[in-house]
Amino acid sequence: MTKPKETGVYQQEDGSWAYRFVIVIDGKTVRSRKTTDEFGNKLKTKRQAIKARETAILSARIEAERKHKISRKTFEEVFNEYCDKGRNDRAYMTVRKQDSLWRIHLKDRFGSRYIDEISVAEVNDYLAELYYKDGYAFKYVESFLKMFYLIFGQAYSRDYLSVDAYNKMCLNKDTKIHMPKLKVDDDTDIVVFTREETAALDKYFEGTNAETAYLLGRFCGLRINEAFGLKWSNVNLEDGTITIDRQMQYQDRIIKLVPVKTRNGNRTIIMNQKLLEHMRERARKRLVDAVELAAVIEQKQRFITDMDGGKISSTELVNCLPDGTIQTVNSFKYPTREIKAKLGIEFKYHYLRHTYGTRMAEMNTPEHLLLKQMGHGNIHVTQLYYLAVTQSGLDTLRANLEDL
Repeated sequence: MTKPKETGVYQQEDGSWAYRFVIVIDGKTVRSRKTTDEFGNKLKTKRQAIKARETAILSARIEAERKHKISRKTFEEVFNEYCDKGRNDRAYMTVRKQDSLWRIHLKDRFGSRYIDEISVAEVNDYLAELYYKDGYAFKYVESFLKMFYLIFGQAYSRDYLSVDAYNKMCLNKDTKIHMPKLKVDDDTDIVVFTREETAALDKYFEGTNAETAYLLGRFCGLRINEAFGLKWSNVNLEDGTITIDRQMQYQDRIIKLVPVKTRNGNRTIIMNQKLLEHMRERARKRLVDAVELAAVIEQKQRFITDMDGGKISSTELVNCLPDGTIQTVNSFKYPTREIKAKLGIEFKYHYLRHTYGTRMAEMNTPEHLLLKQMGHGNIHVTQLYYLAVTQSGLDTLRANLEDL
C-alpha cells in the first residue's frame, strides 16, 4: 500500500523521478507535473521527488496568498525604495557605483517599466548589448547583473514579484538571468609581473616618495586604498606585523579613512625582513623629521577624517612625505605613465597584489594562510592564484617533467 507521503511521486524509464499533484486553493484547481525541483535540478531519488513535491505544493499555496496582496511597482519605484530602506549597511563607494549605474544606464531603459513585466530574455539581451555592442568590460557588465539581482530581490521581498517570477529570474539555474558568453580575446586573468619586470620595478621605485607604498603592494599584497590608509599606529615594528582595518577613500571629493569593504578585509599581515627593515628606517627618520622639519610640517600637514569621525594629521599616515604632505592613491598616476614610457611595462598597482598572491602560491603557501593574508572572503578567489600560469611555474613544471 502506498504511503500517503509517497503519493504523487513515480520513477521514470530513465531511472530519474518525477512528481504530480492536483490541489484546490480558494475554489481553483491547481495542477502540476514536474521532473525537476524548484531550482531546475533533475530528481535523482524518490526522497528528492517527495521533497520537491512538498515544496511545490507549499509554494503554490504561498503564491495564492501572495496574489491577493501583490502590488505592481515600476523598476524606478523599487530602486528608490531600496535606496531608502535597503542599503543603509552598504559602503560609500558601493552606493556611489549603484547610483551611477542607475542614473547613466538603467533609469532610462527600465525605470518606467513594471517590475513584473520585465522578462529574463530582455535582461539577457540588454547585458549582451552592453558587452558586445557597446564594448563595456566584462567586469563592468557584471555590475549590471548584480544590480538586477538586487532589484528583483528587493521587489520579491516587498511582494511586488511572485515567487515563480523571482525563481525564474534569479534562482532557477536553467532560466535565470546570466552574463553573456566571454569573448575569446577578453582578458580577465590574473596579471603577474615577471621576475625581470619585478627587478626593474624594484630599481625604479627605490629611493622615491612612492617606495613605501610600492613595497606594501609588493610584499604584502595590499590594495592601493589600504596602502594609503595605513597608519603608523597599525604597524608593529616589534613583531613585524601590519593590521589592516581601514582604507583611504575620496567621498564627495574629500579624503577620508573608512572601514575596509568586507569583514574579511580586516586582517593582520606578516612583513618579510626586507619590508620590516625598511619600515623601521622610515620610523626612525620620521622621528628626526618631526624635530628638524617641525615648522614646515606645521604648515603643510593636512587634517583628514578618520574612521571614528575624528580628525588626524596626515603625519600619522605611513605614506606621508617628510614635510607632512599627504600622499593619496593619485600619487601613482605619474609613476604608472613613466613606467610605461621608460620601462615598457603595463603597470597597475593592483598587479602587485596579483603578483604577490601568485608568487606565494608558487611557493606552496597553504591556501587558508594566503586567504587570511590577502583578506579574501571566499577560498575560491584565493585558489585562482594557485591556478595562474607564470613563466616560473612553467619552468618548475618542465623541471618536474624531466625528473619524472
